[in-house]
Amino acid sequence: MIKILFVCHGNICRSPMAEAVFKNLVRERGVEDWFLVDSAAVSAEELGHPVYPAAQAELRRRGLGASSHRAWQLSRADYDRYDLLIGMDMDNVCRMQRIFGGDREKKISLLLACTDTPHEVEDPWYTGRFGFVFDEIEAGCRALLEKLIRDEERQKL
Repeated sequence: MIKILFVCHGNICRSPMAEAVFKNLVRERGVEDWFLVDSAAVSAEELGHPVYPAAQAELRRRGLGASSHRAWQLSRADYDRYDLLIGMDMDNVCRMQRIFGGDREKKISLLLACTDTPHEVEDPWYTGRFGFVFDEIEAGCRALLEKLIRDEERQKL
């Protein structure tokens, strides 16, 4: 089982959206038993808060949801708990490396690193572009899932 943790600043917008999208994609592909998926924050600012209302509305608009989600902050121990730690922007990546004391096993990456146009996912908390951000997250999750499935199939050969 591949354990994936999506990470953003407060765990109320981008990372819970990525968690919901990725869980839906693996369900559609019938590979739910291959993955354990969660999301977390690098900051303590939003601990215990639900998904931000505008992000929740975008998820619902797309037929998804994260209503039971509550923000939590990752800790140093999470480095060993997860196989992949996926940040939404470089600030998230740098803060994860600081929390974990580095990235000795090369587990940390940006969500959009697997796409044809690797870049950071903007924070819709500031831009208000929740639909645009959802589309980027979905593209990143699709690319990540395809890469992981290809890697798994190669290992079986």
